[in-house]
Formats: sequence, structure tokens, C-alpha cells
Amino acid sequence: MNNKGIGAIFCLISAVLMSARYIAAAIFMSNVVSWDSSLFQAGLSYVGSPLKAAAIIALIAGICFLVYGVVRDFKKQDK
Repeated sequence: MNNKGIGAIFCLISAVLMSARYIAAAIFMSNVVSWDSSLFQAGLSYVGSPLKAAAIIALIAGICFLVYGVVRDFKKQDK
């Protein structure tokens, strides 16, 4: 698999991790009668930050792989 494919997979992993964070907060808050943005922020704080940190790391790695793959392709075209 080339670097652009690996970068795309890392970006997909990042999106899945970020959505898992919000889904976990929504599941945690499922028994609440009324929804409020501050209440949902409290639910996100209960979920914690490891999912957010892992998503950011995966996104940075994905972008790096994508940029490296595109730069390599441009260098191949120039030769």
C-alpha cells in the first residue's frame, strides 16, 4: 500500500475515534430528560480526553503520510 492510502486510513481512524467520543457522551447522557449544550459538554468531560488525543495523533499521522505521498508523486513526475 502506498503512503497516500496509509494516510487516508489514518484519517479514517481519526474520524472514527472522534465520532466514538461523541457517541459515548450521547450514550452516557441518554437518560437525561432535557438536553442542553452545557450538559452535553459535561458529558464529554466524563468521557475524557484519551479518545480526543488519539484522534488528533491519528489525524496528524494521516496528514503527514498524505503530504509525503503527494510530494513523492510530484518528484516522480519531474524525473
